[in-house]
Amino acid sequence: MAIDKETVRLSLNLSPELNERLEQLALSNHTTKTEILRKAIALYDVAAEAKLEKKRLGILDQNKQLLTEIVGI
Repeated sequence: MAIDKETVRLSLNLSPELNERLEQLALSNHTTKTEILRKAIALYDVAAEAKLEKKRLGILDQNKQLLTEIVGI
């Protein structure tokens, strides 16, 4: 992986359980833990923006019926 001048390196402390879950997600999605964290931040950003706009975030089925509402973000 090439690191350019715009890259910022972070140090992150995780519980062993959370690290294991992160590793499982990366493996099952054929990607890296870094990429999983990037996508998680992007998803959090969408949720935070929706909250500011008084919108709701949820998971819909193929018929666009709400299965789960994501709250607390």
